[in-house]
Amino acid sequence: MISNSMKMFDLSERRACRIFDQYVSTQRYEKKKSDFDQQVRQRTVELASKYGRYGYRRVTALLNREGFNVNHKRVYRIWRQEGLKVPEKQPKRSRLWLNDGSCIRHRPTFKNHVWSYDFVMCRTEDGRAFRILNVIDEFTRECVGCLVQRKINSFDVLEFLAKQFLIRGQPKFIRSDNGPEFIAEKLREWLSSLEVKTLYIEPGSPWENGYCESFNGRMRDEFLNGEIFYSLKEAQVLVEMWRREYNQFRPHSSLGYKPPAPLAVLPSYEKNYVLEKIH
Repeated sequence: MISNSMKMFDLSERRACRIFDQYVSTQRYEKKKSDFDQQVRQRTVELASKYGRYGYRRVTALLNREGFNVNHKRVYRIWRQEGLKVPEKQPKRSRLWLNDGSCIRHRPTFKNHVWSYDFVMCRTEDGRAFRILNVIDEFTRECVGCLVQRKINSFDVLEFLAKQFLIRGQPKFIRSDNGPEFIAEKLREWLSSLEVKTLYIEPGSPWENGYCESFNGRMRDEFLNGEIFYSLKEAQVLVEMWRREYNQFRPHSSLGYKPPAPLAVLPSYEKNYVLEKIH
């Protein structure tokens, strides 16, 4: 009102304030952003730049982990003001709960209850393909291990599982699709001898292996699509680095935005490896 009156009647600021019985300082007041707001904004932009596919909810979890104590609405406002991209919501998909081997009949209730595994395909810079075998603990959401090779057959799968069983213990069930590597007679006989029951999903129903399919999607979206691999060895090293980051750092929405296997609860062989890398 005062600014309009100053323009309309050609009044000075002091004269207009005297007429409206207001202090001059009220017209010159500008809201200043606190140092805390600036720190939150700066750190939000840094995390969004480093983890571009996380979205504002996971960034909120990372900020709270660092001690900022902010809610997702505040981070969302900063996200919009800074022009950061908010991932679009995906449509919900129905599940076939009653099929044999489906999620509801063998839903994981404890660690090493149900594991699942599946393949992801990628290529090195020269165009040659390689495969990644991902093994997931469905209860903890931890990626148990990743096998990266040009070709992977049923014997390679058996050998890799044997190594993981020795390190982590064997699961009660293991879920997979009907790929030739997973239904091989030797592999099934070996699993049966260890009393590990196999769960094969219905053909054409990848959502029945939803835990592993979700992990594969995150791996491709957050990691594989943003990397150029110049050799198979480089791919093996980078995949292992990303697996450890996924297990120990990345907030998981179904776990209350906590990582599946934070450093504090890692087994000794994993923790020693990480500490060696840090020092």
